[in-house]
Amino acid sequence: MRQLQQDTDLPQLPPKMKGSTKAPQAADDITKEVRKLSIDDKNNQGGAKTPQQTADAQAPQPVFQLPQEFVVKYLGKREAGGLWGIKHTRKPVDDMVSQAKEMKPGEQLPYLKMTISDKGVNISEMPQNVNKNFEGGFYSIDVISYGVQDLVYTRVFAMILVSEDASFKNYHPFLCHAFVCDSRHNARRLTFSLAQAFQKFSKEVKGSKQKKPKKFAIDLRSPEEIEADLKEADSEA
Repeated sequence: MRQLQQDTDLPQLPPKMKGSTKAPQAADDITKEVRKLSIDDKNNQGGAKTPQQTADAQAPQPVFQLPQEFVVKYLGKREAGGLWGIKHTRKPVDDMVSQAKEMKPGEQLPYLKMTISDKGVNISEMPQNVNKNFEGGFYSIDVISYGVQDLVYTRVFAMILVSEDASFKNYHPFLCHAFVCDSRHNARRLTFSLAQAFQKFSKEVKGSKQKKPKKFAIDLRSPEEIEADLKEADSEA
């Protein structure tokens, strides 16, 4: 799949990129901004692209040195209807954003650090975090089936995790987890970083006879490109 872009009024948390010395924004300030989440920042309703959107679309795929670190807010998780495809992340993201907007004054979303390495994704809490309602820990590449920058809320990154443990009550194999970045630019950086981890893992799988290949995808199209492709598919149906 192709490359992702971003744009939206999601919480402004400075992504703590590796090597950054800028202090992260206070968690309570970021939580206040969640209530201001709006549907895309696509400012021109006429359909014309902004200079930034045009530049993003024409830019070559960036290459980042892993690991990469990001400071994010955790929106939560919802059941997903399948392994990959934005059709399985869109409604879960809408539901989680709506719930976040309804938070009471003083409530905060989990304030976390996401580290993308060639082995997978590690989620840990920031020192300022006060909300313990999140699932931290390490998620290896082979349990992540899909990753995408959201089409509507372009500061949101969503990924689908696959569980093969059916021992739990109300077991569901596919779960969509969503995270808010400080900007669409860093949501894109996060997406590309995970894409690189996928690529390396894929090469290792092909070179090893002991590993069973897993199916996964990273959607690197821009939100504008995803929307255009969906409209084209609808018109052909």
